[in-house]
Amino acid sequence: MSEEAKKKSPLVIGLMVACLILASGIGYLVYMKMTEEERLNPRREPGVLMKLGDERDGLIVNVGGVNSGRFLKISIIAEIAPASASGGGHGGASGTPEEARILDAVLHLLRSQRIEDFDPNRQFQLKELIRHEIGEVVGQDRVYDVYITNFILQ
Repeated sequence: MSEEAKKKSPLVIGLMVACLILASGIGYLVYMKMTEEERLNPRREPGVLMKLGDERDGLIVNVGGVNSGRFLKISIIAEIAPASASGGGHGGASGTPEEARILDAVLHLLRSQRIEDFDPNRQFQLKELIRHEIGEVVGQDRVYDVYITNFILQ
């Protein structure tokens, strides 16, 4: 019986080592998948939602030049990382100086666009332009996203 136990002992140890290596490999793969996902979708602090323009109407802008007679009514909400010094904005006309600079930059951008730039197929490009313009004011890394919640071109 002692001889039989000695023969099975290396087999049991070999199986235990194989299981340990297999478990380590699975653990490594799970760890790498989690870190890859964190790199692709980094955790960030929640942003402050800032509605640009009037609370009810949003922005009403003359587009396509002064003589075009075309108007755009658009509601834009920007998600911005809160500034460390301020508690963030609330939108509207009586906001912070940062909000006034953002509103000025976005209005200038919208007024400078051609009528063709407001095509529904180009809405993603318009959002990216607005996002970039806001980033020029507050810093590109602080702008999380831009949402267009209302869009009427007349």
